[in-house]
This record gives sequence, structure tokens and C-alpha cells, in this order.
Amino acid sequence: MAPFNFSDNVRLEDERVLLRPLILADDEYLIPFAQTEPELWKYSSVPPDTPGGMREYIRAAVEARNAGKEYPFIVFDKQQQQYAGSTRFYDIQLSNKMLQLGYTWYGKSFQGTGLNKHCKYLLLQYAFERMQMERVEFRAAHTNERSIAAMKSIGCTIEGILRNCAANADGTRKSSIILSILKEEWFETVKEKLRKKL
Repeated sequence: MAPFNFSDNVRLEDERVLLRPLILADDEYLIPFAQTEPELWKYSSVPPDTPGGMREYIRAAVEARNAGKEYPFIVFDKQQQQYAGSTRFYDIQLSNKMLQLGYTWYGKSFQGTGLNKHCKYLLLQYAFERMQMERVEFRAAHTNERSIAAMKSIGCTIEGILRNCAANADGTRKSSIILSILKEEWFETVKEKLRKKL
């Protein structure tokens, strides 16, 4: 198995969704969400809630990929034939065989449609079966009930809460809940249970 290469053009897809690498020119697809759906950024430390903010959000993600730290994707919903949002692998530690899966957001019309489960299935399959990860970690603001419920529904195990671990956009502090899936859990139960929900 060749080591993961950040310059690879990773495209993940099934009948419902296409995930492809996020590029700078994708600002045209994502800026509308910045302008019209402010509630998407409620839990974001640096909310991309203006056209300039979204361009900076994308630029930082692309730079992190170039630096070998993150791998961001843009999400295309084949059912609605529209770009739906973004997600990424980050804090990628190849030597420790672990990464985090997050920075995930979708426009309101794509939420609750099953799109997220298709994305997570493809991303987890790639992380465990192609990248040979031993652990995939997830984080969310401990008050973000929708996100926590989504992570539990795909098979994540709650590990605990990091108290006051990050700053909010308004300068207050937030705590993060930590969840994870381990490689053996993916192969033993999580993969099949998630596949049946697609």
C-alpha cells in the first residue's frame, strides 16, 4: 500500500454524492452559503459568513493541503445536481495512523436528506481501507446537538469533553466533545450498519 500523497486527486463517489478536492475556484459555489445562510456558522470559530470570509476559508484549506496537513473536499449532491457544502480530513498524522474528520457543513436544503451518511461512508472507507488509518476522530462544540446526533448515528463512540479548549468568534470559550471510530470497529460493525442506512 503506497503512502498517502497530498497531491493525489482524490475523488470519492457513489450514486448519491461526489467528493472532490476543494480548489480556490470553488468560491463561486460556496459563497452563496456565506451570504444567505448565517445559521450555518453558529458553531464556527472563524465563520466564513461573507464572500471575503469564504474565500479566505477556502484559501486556508487549500494551503493546509499543500502543507501536508489537511485534505479538503467540496461536496456535490447528485440528487439535487448542486454543490452542497464542504468537509475535510485534518490533523492528519500518517506516522500515528490517525486523522480527524470534520469542518463539515451543508446548506440547509441538503441537511437531513441522507447526504451526510453517504459522505461519511465514502470518507471512512477511504481513511480505513486506502489510507490504512487506525483511528478517525470527530469533534464538535459540546452544545451542538445536531452534529453530535449525526456522529452517533454513523457509529461514533463518545470519548469525553475537552473543556474550554477553543475560542468562539465572539471571544468566549467553548468546550468540544470528542468522538471516534477505530479500524476494527469499522470492519466489525460500523461499516455494515452505515451501509444499510444509505
